[in-house]
Amino acid sequence: MLLPNDLIELQLAQIDLLMAMYPNEGAITIDEASSTTLNILRESIYGDETTGRGLLALSPNATVSLRLALEVDVLYSDNNISTKTLQLDVAIPFTYHDDNTEAPGPTDEPPRPTIRLLQPSWMNKAEAAALMAHIPQDDDNDDLFLTIENIKDAVTSHLSSLQLKSETDPTGTGDGTEDQQPKANQLITRVWFYFPSISTRSKRDDIVNYAPTYRLTGFLLSGKPGVLCLEGASDRVDAYMKFIKTESWGDIPSYQKKVSERFREVGVPRVFADMQEITDDLGDRRGERANRGDMKALEAWLVERGLGEALMKVLT
Repeated sequence: MLLPNDLIELQLAQIDLLMAMYPNEGAITIDEASSTTLNILRESIYGDETTGRGLLALSPNATVSLRLALEVDVLYSDNNISTKTLQLDVAIPFTYHDDNTEAPGPTDEPPRPTIRLLQPSWMNKAEAAALMAHIPQDDDNDDLFLTIENIKDAVTSHLSSLQLKSETDPTGTGDGTEDQQPKANQLITRVWFYFPSISTRSKRDDIVNYAPTYRLTGFLLSGKPGVLCLEGASDRVDAYMKFIKTESWGDIPSYQKKVSERFREVGVPRVFADMQEITDDLGDRRGERANRGDMKALEAWLVERGLGEALMKVLT
């Protein structure tokens, strides 16, 4: 049973919006049969009303193919973006369903479009089926564009997990669980920062907890003074520090956001396996509030890691 004109208009509007949201050449394609159906439907709504009667002999549904370019991080690399193409077939119905999943006959809302993920060459059939099975397609998520975004997010997360497995098990001979950290001999950028003072627990926690999000390793020593060392891609270090200053420190007056980059080492091997705060692990703390760190202990700690010359560059 063909939808009434007002619901046909809603379905056509969804297609128009989809094409407007993805205007790049080749992003949207419509096959000949679907194009013919859409032309007849538009004519039946906006032109000669009787023209649309011929649809009763057709299957008045249209399929829109959507090609999405997904940018995925390549972990722990300065060349850190990989682009994958994903194709979705979006079927827009223009008739009421006559099965048990939809109440047949007139309603206030048109039937929901259905979305099918075409198996890409870089994903096996089981992976594609599993991803789609976890995308809500019920009454709680009947927004076409939200569903597309959910699929993009799910596929991007899947690709990121594959990248992580590749980094931790590059030969493919294990399950990737033995070493979930970056390789120590990988060449990266190491950046050293100096704080006249850093003590607030929440700010310190943010520095440590958000670093893995940017694929950074290193350490934080809080107190007076404070030292921060970050290892990773140079642009990730910059993006991370911008985030910390604008988001984590957003409630701090600008004159109190005192941190300075002291020096930057490029093309060096990674030393630290993760991001950690070492404040309570080094020597004796002095001062009125036990907030003055033991720089001699820090120097010895860095010497053990082959970074003995770094501290003088940070403090001077």
